[in-house]
Amino acid sequence: MMSLPDFREKQILFIEARYGAANALQFQNDNILYKKDGVNTNRISCFKIFAIFIIGNFTMTSSLVKKCKQYGISLFLLSDNFQTYAEISSGLESNFILRDKQYKFENEFEIAKLLVKNKISNQLYLLKEKNNPMDYKKEVSEMEEKIKNAKDEKELLGIEGNYGKNFFSEYFKMMNWIRRMPRTKFDINNVLLDIGYTFLFNFTDSLLRLYGFDTYKGFYHKLFFQRKSLACDIMEPFRCLIDRQLLKANNLGQIRTLDFKYEKGKYVLEFEEQQKYVRIFLETIMDNKEEMFNYVRDFYRFFVVEEKDFPVFAINK
Repeated sequence: MMSLPDFREKQILFIEARYGAANALQFQNDNILYKKDGVNTNRISCFKIFAIFIIGNFTMTSSLVKKCKQYGISLFLLSDNFQTYAEISSGLESNFILRDKQYKFENEFEIAKLLVKNKISNQLYLLKEKNNPMDYKKEVSEMEEKIKNAKDEKELLGIEGNYGKNFFSEYFKMMNWIRRMPRTKFDINNVLLDIGYTFLFNFTDSLLRLYGFDTYKGFYHKLFFQRKSLACDIMEPFRCLIDRQLLKANNLGQIRTLDFKYEKGKYVLEFEEQQKYVRIFLETIMDNKEEMFNYVRDFYRFFVVEEKDFPVFAINK
């Protein structure tokens, strides 16, 4: 199991296929090589990699896949629109003690409440950080009381939805915000949030797999075919990182309408501009990777050592 000092040295590797070239990844002498048209272009030590995101068409050797499993490196294969279509994850699937506790945990609704409370608390802090004149402590107290009194998942979902709607409309007001519509790509804001959340989701899933969680078995997000419900659960308190980074990128003038094209009713990021936006979101994930690692570690301890408190991810630290 990876320790925090080891994790601190790890990096996320983003590799994008060069259009019109023969792109290949190979393993050699404890290094991963990137080859373009048969020529070595770059290399990095396997000891420094936590996860690799590969966008576009690549050729990979079976030796590379084997070594990634050996070194605990997760591979994510993404299409040009950043949707994950395949993965090779490395984790402790054999941790049957943890999974037994996970499957038999009875009070799932209480965990769901804690996750939603953490998520909304971070959203309220972002509004306060943006110089919103609201009384932050009062808003948090009122929100916590509503969640405490929620009688079922449906009511909890309604509370989360109302706060989320108000948060997005206020936080991104200066960005001509319309509404949040995942995967529809009907405007640039939603395209960028989809990109950021996709990387955040995969990173969260990798952290959970380090400890052997079954990421398909969630608490707030219920079992659904091919949905990693636990990864969806645990990324909820982390979403604020992507929200903050999007607003920051807009304020710095990094988002340009010319970087996108509109076709068949959807906005699509131009191929030549993909690396810029991927770098924007991966930057905030790497800046906060230790805090996220600690959160998942404490979530693991919550199950294994029953007297441990449920963790909190606070963006205001």
